[in-house]
Amino acid sequence: MNYSEHGMTEHSMNEQMDEQIRNPCDSCGGAGMMLVTNADGRRSARPCACQQNLRQRALLRQARIPRRYEHCVLTSFTTDHLSADPSLSRALSMARGFVGAYPVETGGRGLLLTGSVGVGKTHLAVGMLLALIEEKSVPGLFYDYRELLKEIQHSYNPQVNSTELEVLRPVFEAEVLVLDELGAQKPTDWVWDTVALILNTRYNDKRTTLITTNYADLPPAAMLTGDAAKRAAREETLGDRIGERMRSRLAEMCVRVEMTGADFRQGPGRARFG
Repeated sequence: MNYSEHGMTEHSMNEQMDEQIRNPCDSCGGAGMMLVTNADGRRSARPCACQQNLRQRALLRQARIPRRYEHCVLTSFTTDHLSADPSLSRALSMARGFVGAYPVETGGRGLLLTGSVGVGKTHLAVGMLLALIEEKSVPGLFYDYRELLKEIQHSYNPQVNSTELEVLRPVFEAEVLVLDELGAQKPTDWVWDTVALILNTRYNDKRTTLITTNYADLPPAAMLTGDAAKRAAREETLGDRIGERMRSRLAEMCVRVEMTGADFRQGPGRARFG
């Protein structure tokens, strides 16, 4: 079997079979198939409904969504965020529209969610990935931008078995990649080259990328004038953090969705006991 055509690795297929052995389905007894009687009276086999559930669970494990964000479905975004700012309602509408249109109408394009800390960017990005897995069995992958760069750097250690390509291959090949907090790592030539490699590879392969960033989608401060330049004097831009060439590439890869409002973590989302 060509596992990649089904969005599954050989490892995840083995996990799925192990799960069937440990917890056999009441309907099919773990066989994965059921005998049904057709309208003409003939008997035939068809996949049991349990196979879809097993597949989704395997895809969820592959997606590497952190436990903190496992609850971040699109329906809970409505409850948590929408009373805060009109831009959040528009962002949720865009997210739902993206899931509904994927993949035929999206054509490899993703979304770039921009906004300040705590407005719900990661919640929406994870919510889209979860919806694609549940509704369309789409294989995807979540990576925090800083953690990804750390893993790549760690692969250079001669005592580590993994190579840079082994770290990057699933990032390159994921049908849908959530890249969280783009620009959060202090920019260096190596960081810029690595970002360029990831984004250009996915762009050339027409793979969908969902990106969140805390930085305004503007050119580097040195290129700005007027009010934008005044703002950039106080806050770095996405162009400052990833370079203008890659920011321009994102304009071709992703539809920008701006989210504004107060930091939800300082309100209803604030940590508390009880």
